[in-house]
Amino acid sequence: MNRYKDTPELEARMHSPLMERIVELKENFYAESGKYDYAPQNFEDAMDNYDRVLELTGSVCDDVIAPNAESVDREGSHCSGGRVQYSEGTAQDLKVMHQAGLSGFGLPRQYGGLNMPVTVFSAVGEMISRADASFQNVWGLQSCADTINEFGSPEQKEKYLTMASNGATMSMDLTEPDAGSDLQSVMLKATEDVENGCWRLNGVKRFITNGDSDIHLVLARSEEGTTDGRGLSLFIYDKRNGGVNVRRIEDKMGIHGSPTCELVFNNAKAELCGDRRLGLIKYVMSLMNGARLGIATQSVGIQDAAWREATSYAAERRQFGRAIDTFPAVYQMLAVMKAKIEASRSLMYETSRYVDIYKSLDQIAKVRTLTPEERQESKRYSRLADALTPITKGMTSEFANQNAYDSIQIHGGSGFMRDYACERLYRDARITSIYEGTTQLQVVAALRYVTSGVYSQYVKDMLATLPDSETKAAISALVEKLDAMTAHVLDQKETEVNDFCGRRLMESAAYCVMSTLLLRDSIETPDLFDKPLRVFIDLAKSQVEGHASVVMGWTPESTEYYK
Repeated sequence: MNRYKDTPELEARMHSPLMERIVELKENFYAESGKYDYAPQNFEDAMDNYDRVLELTGSVCDDVIAPNAESVDREGSHCSGGRVQYSEGTAQDLKVMHQAGLSGFGLPRQYGGLNMPVTVFSAVGEMISRADASFQNVWGLQSCADTINEFGSPEQKEKYLTMASNGATMSMDLTEPDAGSDLQSVMLKATEDVENGCWRLNGVKRFITNGDSDIHLVLARSEEGTTDGRGLSLFIYDKRNGGVNVRRIEDKMGIHGSPTCELVFNNAKAELCGDRRLGLIKYVMSLMNGARLGIATQSVGIQDAAWREATSYAAERRQFGRAIDTFPAVYQMLAVMKAKIEASRSLMYETSRYVDIYKSLDQIAKVRTLTPEERQESKRYSRLADALTPITKGMTSEFANQNAYDSIQIHGGSGFMRDYACERLYRDARITSIYEGTTQLQVVAALRYVTSGVYSQYVKDMLATLPDSETKAAISALVEKLDAMTAHVLDQKETEVNDFCGRRLMESAAYCVMSTLLLRDSIETPDLFDKPLRVFIDLAKSQVEGHASVVMGWTPESTEYYK
């Protein structure tokens, strides 16, 4: 079995019409084809490379990562003498992935990287997460190197990107005991050491994923006397320099293979990354958007794993003389689970493609001046990526929790036992709607795109390119409800009303966007996506209409019931 080849729905997402543009931009119009023997010469060559990498990853997932998942969950990581020791299985997973040449995944070839697009990285992340979600937290954080590639100095790129391509692990050290979602409150102190040409970091970080990594990106307060985000800068810490110890590893509900650490910085030597005072305002915002897309890939992988466990069990489990997947109560649940997976994939990969286009144009702009058309293209896809990222992270993580819940429900009492993988998936899924920005924060981020009509117009523009059908008409009706809800809320001219109705508006917008993207996929590949589309449309109708009944019925007294 191969986790790429056994998922034609994933393979289909690699063949979007946008891929040709993504490849030519990522390859800077194939400028490196004669410089590196593994650089593609044309679009077909690049797609063949991607296919080989994805197939290789699928094999590693099946042969190594998935078989290790249960022992990794039981063993977890250990802390001794201020250092983390991975479980035996996680250490093996890392070693095999590096031996397979899958380090430095998206980094430029000049630093030993593979120069792979975000879209392909997302596919790899999905497969790894389906095998073991906790390992995605360890391997996937190599994407932190993209921040150094984007904002670091030439010397920092040469040093740290080469390390990442050679298998160095990474982490982003943002949160603190008193600064979780509110990163403006970060107080880890950064003091410039002029004599030694470096900075010194002092303080505590908490809930740091993969916290004893080789390379850390650290958000710290560089401007004395400040208390908000304008006083924060981003730093690079190399573990080989010492000065940071792991106080403890958190005892978590799930994702046990990924050590979540409390770190103590004691005069730790670090380098400023980029400019002072832009740590949160610019660099961490970019870093977090990438991380949120990473959690979306993890969520889709968990969704798929949960559905497969439930499908397999339901086909084998017999009650009242028949397999339980023949009962409507069960096969409806399985169909809805599958529909959520495909809607999530449609949204997640579309967002990845948008990120690929504008990020590649940003890199090209460092080498030459973009044409007016390219600047316009970059602006358009950057805005779309910013708009879609919060609903992508928010919805895929909520669906991961729902699919994991339903998988246990289909297993019945057996699902409550540790003998079945669905129990681990349920625990692993729970964090996805919390870390890298809770669902509630994704609502806040998405709400301005709802109220400004961005999602509504996005759906209308896409529907205009699709042939008329009953499904298209149904989605148009949902968009009308979304517009009516939005207008009703805006008419109240009260911030509290926006916030009170925010989640219902965000979810309604997301169902409209996901339905439209899945409709497009169904038109292109009906044998794969027609059934999930039909099921998802029914789900979208029930959800949007339910939200509309509450929002449109809002009165000033409505919020009083909840206080």
